[in-house]
Amino acid sequence: LYLLGKHKAAIDVYDEAQRIGIEDWEIWHNKGLCHMYLKLYEKAIESFKKANQIQRHDATFMQLGKVFTLQENYKSAIEVYLEALEFSPENPEILTTIGLLYLRLGENYRAFDFLGNSLTHDPKNPKTILAAGSIIQDHSDMDVALIKYRVAAVQTPNSAQLWNNIGMCFFGKQRYIAAIACLKKALYLDPFEWIISYNLGLVHLNTGQYASAFHFFSASINLKPDFPSSYMYLAITLSKLDDFENACSAYEKAIEMESDHLFELNYAITLFNNTELERSKHHFDEFQRLFAELDDETKNSDPEVLDQKSQLAALLSVG
Repeated sequence: LYLLGKHKAAIDVYDEAQRIGIEDWEIWHNKGLCHMYLKLYEKAIESFKKANQIQRHDATFMQLGKVFTLQENYKSAIEVYLEALEFSPENPEILTTIGLLYLRLGENYRAFDFLGNSLTHDPKNPKTILAAGSIIQDHSDMDVALIKYRVAAVQTPNSAQLWNNIGMCFFGKQRYIAAIACLKKALYLDPFEWIISYNLGLVHLNTGQYASAFHFFSASINLKPDFPSSYMYLAITLSKLDDFENACSAYEKAIEMESDHLFELNYAITLFNNTELERSKHHFDEFQRLFAELDDETKNSDPEVLDQKSQLAALLSVG
């Protein structure tokens, strides 16, 4: 019944088995799976915990962690997987899952520890390689990331995520033609993944192909309308295409969604370039306020921002 997707009927059968007096971890585990598919997460958690009390199994730990992840309770999910790790410390699947959860929480160093540990037990796991490679990539070590991705490409040559990451490695190395080729392959493999269209927009914007950039940013926004940076880059693209009015609308939308110093700075530059000096000064003041709240590391992370800031300050004659 469970395999047929008749989860409620399956739960009734499991309850009947327990009434007869059969106390088995597998019954509780399968009951938990049924509750999980019915989105009755609290009951699923209870069932998985009962299964583990009778007999601990990796599969139960994995499913219990999955329920907490579905509830977006990542800390509890990590606690479950760490307990599972005590039970089987060399399970690469558990190590990778913990690494991915730390990555979600933005704790990259801890994530990398677990992913690295997982790779020592299973060096060809494409999921682990992809996650570890993305952390290496975030630290701008493109060549090492590409070496990792080469191993994963043998295992999963049709992974859109993989080709997306390879494309962005080439973008980081300023090899734009290779970047576009890889990203287009990723888009062919998964045309509904918004981040691929977004990345293609970035590459085309960088190479001055503004009409193509507009096409890809628009596609990205259609697929994920709640990502504010897409609107900022769309606005930059529109201003390059001399569509000032729509560029302003896109900036306003981005700022409405999130207060970000980059949105304000780029908007101020666009306004200045279109001789809207008063409005430009207003957004530049807002940029100064947001920029002052950042920590020193973030302030100095992008020299281009500092350069644009001082140039616009001089042109607007503000300190």
